[in-house]
Amino acid sequence: MAMVKARVSTAELVAARYRLVDVVHRETNRVSYYGEDMETERPCLLTQIGLPDDSSPDDRRRATSRLLRTSERIGLLRPGRVAAVLDAVEESGSLWIVTEWIDGTPLGALIAQQGSFNYVRAARIGLELLDVLEAAHVAGITHGELSPGQVFVGGDGSVVVTGFGLAGATLAPRVAAPSYASPEQARDERIGPASDMWALGAILYTMVEGRPPYRERDRPEATLKGVDRLPLRAPVRAGPLTQAVQGLLRKDSRERLSRPVIREAFTRVLNEDPEAATQAMASPRVRGRCAVGPVWGRRALVFGTALAVVTVAAAVLVVTNSRGDDADSSATGTAPSPSASAGAPTGKGPSSTPSSSPTAEATDPGSPTASASNPGLPGGYRTYKSPDGFSVALPEGWKPLATSRASDVAYRVFFGADGDDRRLTVTYSEALGPDPVAVWRDDVQPDLEERTGFQRIGDIEATTYQGYEAADMEWVSDKDDGTRFRTFGRGFLIDEHRGYSLRWTTPEEDWDDPGNQEALDLFLRTFRVPGD
Repeated sequence: MAMVKARVSTAELVAARYRLVDVVHRETNRVSYYGEDMETERPCLLTQIGLPDDSSPDDRRRATSRLLRTSERIGLLRPGRVAAVLDAVEESGSLWIVTEWIDGTPLGALIAQQGSFNYVRAARIGLELLDVLEAAHVAGITHGELSPGQVFVGGDGSVVVTGFGLAGATLAPRVAAPSYASPEQARDERIGPASDMWALGAILYTMVEGRPPYRERDRPEATLKGVDRLPLRAPVRAGPLTQAVQGLLRKDSRERLSRPVIREAFTRVLNEDPEAATQAMASPRVRGRCAVGPVWGRRALVFGTALAVVTVAAAVLVVTNSRGDDADSSATGTAPSPSASAGAPTGKGPSSTPSSSPTAEATDPGSPTASASNPGLPGGYRTYKSPDGFSVALPEGWKPLATSRASDVAYRVFFGADGDDRRLTVTYSEALGPDPVAVWRDDVQPDLEERTGFQRIGDIEATTYQGYEAADMEWVSDKDDGTRFRTFGRGFLIDEHRGYSLRWTTPEEDWDDPGNQEALDLFLRTFRVPGD
């Protein structure tokens, strides 16, 4: 892995446009500078990251494109809490990320200046970080590089996060902040939301103890080895946050505490001492503002291209998953009500391989409310009426297995039955763009391409569905156990920014089974949006 050169002359321009003024923060393979955009004469933050010596120009272009795409998506989820990326360029063996200037101080610098924080202040910052991570995770985005150097704290106590899209952008294992890497990252394994939760725990530990949970060693590899193999030094200053910190820093990612449990721990600390909480941070941002869930707009990675003008509350349920195991992206705006029958499957749409998405918190939606047998349905099916208003015919025994939700403007429901590898996923969103084909091509497929064995089948096809503009996509991909699955997805727009997507996934070898084809036909034929 190429390392960032120690000094960069402030007289030189990056990309013939950005002037470096002063170093803001340094990490192992990353240096951040205060800079000036010579074209706009506005301040900016430039981050220099070393690229692998053996990476090809195509690899670097893809990495830059992916970084910009991810940064735009997450920026729309939490406006004002994620720094907007203005530019990304590859120059002289380094990747330069240009973001808007942040009126704040890197958390790492604050810790270096102050030694440690009391647990109330740590809980306030932790709650802000959890809010951003929750938005990202429900949207299928893993930060993967979270460290005190990526967290800026304003004078009013507000927090702005940078670095989304960096994981994988350098096309090499993470080494920028090895003390905050999770054990699975240290082993160079596939990462997901649980890795970010580890990083959150490591940041909390550092805030209250004044040092990271695992000592920074001379070589990144040595630090990572310690993260993977050494036992955790028990925190001594965490007070009521002790169990939360230790629960986040469990070596086994499956055993780490969930977001709701951590949120409750933060909130409890802040509510038990509201005066200290107010003094710890000027901005009163406690309470359940994070509980609303992520909001995102415009370039919804699910089923909306970069144009819907969205309000802060508008959300797009993204189902792309940076782990690449199960759920893929799929969402599209919502809809008044369709009618008419669906046509035959033709191609695509975001989808997911069976099992619940690792990026979305699974909740038990309760027993399905199914109507009595519908005379218009073949035997073995019944109509399911969702509390959210839509309805669809399901096989007997099928029910909602998990639901992820972004406030009232986006949700995603997984349907299936115990012991059945097949899945139907229904996603709804209120923040979509006008061209369904472009959404699949530009927003969904690039993320799907990171999945093992991903291969699109045929072209992305524009179509109509129940009188609405729609697009289909179909593909295959592999699960971790090597099983190959095939997915058909259809996304359709109800109006300018609202729509649904339906995704049907089966083992590839069973795709042509008459029963599976009948099921897909029935799903498309019987799906109805609220009011229809």
